[in-house]
Amino acid sequence: MVSNPVHGLPFLPGTSFRDSTKTAFHRSQTLGYRNGYAIARRPTVGIGGDRLQFNQLSQAELDELANKAPVLTYGQPKQAPPADFIPAHVAFDKKVLKFDAYFQEDVPISTEEHYRIRQVNIYYYLEDDSMSIIEPVVENSGIPQGKLIKRQRLAKNDRGDHYHWKDLNRGINITVYGKTFHVVDCDQFTQTFLESQGIELNPPEKMALDPYTELRKQPPRKYVTPSDFDQLKQFLTFDKQVLRFYATWDDTDNMFGECRNYIIHYYLMDDTVEIREVHERNDGRDPFPLLVNRQRMPKVLVENAKNFPRCVLEISDQEVLEWYTAKDFIVGKPLTILGRTFFIYDCDPFTRQYYKEKFGISDLPRIDVSKQEPPPVKQELPPYNGFGLFEDSAQNCFVLIPKAPKTNVIKMLLNDNKVLRYLAALESPIPEDKDRRFVFSYFLATDMISIFEPPVRNSGIIGGKYLGRTKVVKPNSTADNPVYYGPSDFYIGAMIEVFGHRFIILDTDEYVLKYMESNAAQYTPEALSSIQNHIQKQEAPSFPSFLYSKQAEEDPGVQEMEALIDKIQKQLKDHSCKDSIREAFQVYDKEASGYVDREMFFKICESLNVPIDDSLVKELIRLCSHGEDKIDYYNFVRAFSN
Repeated sequence: MVSNPVHGLPFLPGTSFRDSTKTAFHRSQTLGYRNGYAIARRPTVGIGGDRLQFNQLSQAELDELANKAPVLTYGQPKQAPPADFIPAHVAFDKKVLKFDAYFQEDVPISTEEHYRIRQVNIYYYLEDDSMSIIEPVVENSGIPQGKLIKRQRLAKNDRGDHYHWKDLNRGINITVYGKTFHVVDCDQFTQTFLESQGIELNPPEKMALDPYTELRKQPPRKYVTPSDFDQLKQFLTFDKQVLRFYATWDDTDNMFGECRNYIIHYYLMDDTVEIREVHERNDGRDPFPLLVNRQRMPKVLVENAKNFPRCVLEISDQEVLEWYTAKDFIVGKPLTILGRTFFIYDCDPFTRQYYKEKFGISDLPRIDVSKQEPPPVKQELPPYNGFGLFEDSAQNCFVLIPKAPKTNVIKMLLNDNKVLRYLAALESPIPEDKDRRFVFSYFLATDMISIFEPPVRNSGIIGGKYLGRTKVVKPNSTADNPVYYGPSDFYIGAMIEVFGHRFIILDTDEYVLKYMESNAAQYTPEALSSIQNHIQKQEAPSFPSFLYSKQAEEDPGVQEMEALIDKIQKQLKDHSCKDSIREAFQVYDKEASGYVDREMFFKICESLNVPIDDSLVKELIRLCSHGEDKIDYYNFVRAFSN
């Protein structure tokens, strides 16, 4: 760092020297912190560690520096951009100046008034400098009032100048289309706007009053009320006062009659009555508003006026003794008008207040006229005629097009192809029926029963289907509430009555025993004990081998079949299909008749690898054949069941 040159020597190379004792050339710190606050301070030591003197500049120099504009440092300041242009129709939208004024109109043809004062409102629209003059409508004035001059720019003189808001003020006259309007006052918004634009407003004036109108406002002359009823006073006092009643007309006693609602209007000004219809949506009636036009309603007619042609001539006071008045219309009482009886059930609040002040009746509650719906008629089914099932016959009484009764789908899916088979004997006094045997098949999916009688040779009775699949009603149940036989009603020793025929259960197959064992809760202790006793007494042969035990002693064909079955059982005792062959035939025997088609029989045997080519099996098939197209699979299965 080069120090200051020695005084008197020029600042040239060779005339200055370096101070080797100075080693620190940094600037002094001017910012410090005290108690967490930043504090600026003046430097006391300069670069190189030389002591600085305070207040090196005078106060005048400091003031000059303080007042110095930063033009040299930053240049000329930039002017702010001009504001965005806003059109008048946007800036003054919905801003209207309102002035109260009046004009004088001559009345040359009246003796009561010579001139008329008509009050108007002058509107000035700032958005397009247009004006309109509107006269407030006075009721029953008889003068066309309203919009006198529609909105437009109004000419101020013949030179084509138009009125501007600067030309409007209080206490001035403006002439528009030959009429002179005197402005007396303005609203608060107009006053604020004009004062903000620098216009000095004149003091407000009072609105001029029309002398004829003020004359009409004077108290009426006092005069003695005539003895007769003053209709003019009634008209002026009760003008536009109407009593409203809600009534109903019940015509249900007549053929095709109905209950309809109406609104009755009673006009207090002239004691007339009007009846209006109440239409509902989609009621199917023409939208006529009135049932009875507004007119006076007679209450009591003279005796000679009963044959008066009222349809072509109006009724006068000569034919009527008494007219309907307001006191005749009471909530909760019937009222006969022109031969039709109406029941008044409600009125509006004004009518309640009028009756309270006029007649002292304060309690006029609403009456509920809504009819309660009759209880639903219990549908009674006709007596059961015995044809078909009761559920199917009942569907004809529910709908026009009968549908099949609903079934328990879950029960059908769970018990599909599950059949309980029982051996039964017919209880009959006829000797030929004692040896007949029947096979009951109970279908768990539909709770239906079918009965099959196995054919017996040389018995003289044609076997086959004895009863098709149907539900069987218990003998003690009624036709209206039938109770059908269920699985719990079938057990050994039980008596089943089927359409007047009694059957006694003698035996069951193995599947029934398994079903009763797994569903013991459905059966009575008597049914379970009968099965246990039957098992303990004897070991029952495989079902239905007992069907031929008695005939085997007498019929040589049956003896031949039994001997052939024994040979096949010994020869094919280890055949693999012996457990599933019975179930396979039962799947295709939907009626549980014990017979299947010949073609289906051979298909099942082939699928189960039954040795139908064996000579013994062929002979067994020949003996089990029933006709040309049926084969008895019960006896055929016996050869493979042991």
